[in-house]
Amino acid sequence: MTPAHGSGQAYAYRVELATLVGRLSAALRGGPPVVIAADRLGAPTELPEGTALAVPTSGSTGPPRWAALSAAAVTASARISAERLGGPGSWLLALPTTGIAGLNVVARALLAGTALETLPPGRFTPEAFARAAAALPPGPAFVSLVPTQLGRLLETGAVGIVRLGRFDAVLVGGGRLDANLRQRAEAAGARVVETYGMAETCGGCVYDGVPLAGVAARLSNGGLVLLGGPTLALGYAAGAPERFVEERGRRWFTSSDLGRWAADGRLEILGRADNAITTGGQTIAAEAVEAVLRELPGVGDALVVGLPDEVWGEAVTALITPAGPGAPPIDQLRAHVKARLGPAHAPRRWAVVAALAELGPGKPDRVQGRLLAARLTTDQAARRLL
Repeated sequence: MTPAHGSGQAYAYRVELATLVGRLSAALRGGPPVVIAADRLGAPTELPEGTALAVPTSGSTGPPRWAALSAAAVTASARISAERLGGPGSWLLALPTTGIAGLNVVARALLAGTALETLPPGRFTPEAFARAAAALPPGPAFVSLVPTQLGRLLETGAVGIVRLGRFDAVLVGGGRLDANLRQRAEAAGARVVETYGMAETCGGCVYDGVPLAGVAARLSNGGLVLLGGPTLALGYAAGAPERFVEERGRRWFTSSDLGRWAADGRLEILGRADNAITTGGQTIAAEAVEAVLRELPGVGDALVVGLPDEVWGEAVTALITPAGPGAPPIDQLRAHVKARLGPAHAPRRWAVVAALAELGPGKPDRVQGRLLAARLTTDQAARRLL
């Protein structure tokens, strides 16, 4: 570990993009590391030797921490991503640079020496996206989005769809990509690539269920996804529990995600283990229920959590945001989920809300969501469905 203070580190939280590019360029050449500060974290005291970029983890279900990435990991991530995508190209930055997904866009354009266009600060809008996409130079171009952004573009009709077709690949990560949303985007001409990864793996390292070159993936006996390869972080800032292990002659990161191998050999992510709900003796993935709820017309977004229940252990509880004048009635929601996933997955408690709390674009704040669900749903509502 090396001290974090007094070593010329660049704290790059909400700095101008040009400043960030300059600092990151220097860090990747052996200069002072760039530490992406975050409002909810204090400054790190120590970082592993060789850190070029320290990025806060999402903190979607617990306290975030800094993942320390080497220049080699950032460079490898850019290289193997470009290989899978068919070569380098220009990038459109549509994600904040306070997380690894947005930082990767900057790093990939920087390392390839290609153009980087960015959306203006503020709320994501299809109109701003279209203007930024139009400013990209001719030739290969790529963009990274979260599912929420992709959905907003498709909902706008031609404005979003035409510009999506401009990109050689639309990388979608940071949350579960619904099959219906992907089908709609591909029908509109977008080349969608679903990515899986996290700050500890320098972002997406599995594309459409297939690990990138040099990346290894396996499942623990409990079904947790483990990832290894050249993009792994060095570790965490001092004081954070390590989740990196040495096994089978390789270094691995143990994720919090449950996975399985599909019949065609692709890795399928079922959801986070700490989001799993045990109800009536069955364990279900909250993300799977959310994805099915979003399939219904009238549902804008959904967050599913488990709340304590005397009968079921945990009650599957859904917060729904409406798309349009109102969300579908609960009996319709339950019937749809039961048909797709089985009776245990159907919500027993529910509430319609105007918006869901987020930690960032497409990253639900499940801690706040659980607190809100506990306030808005009642035991009486659950009992009516017994």
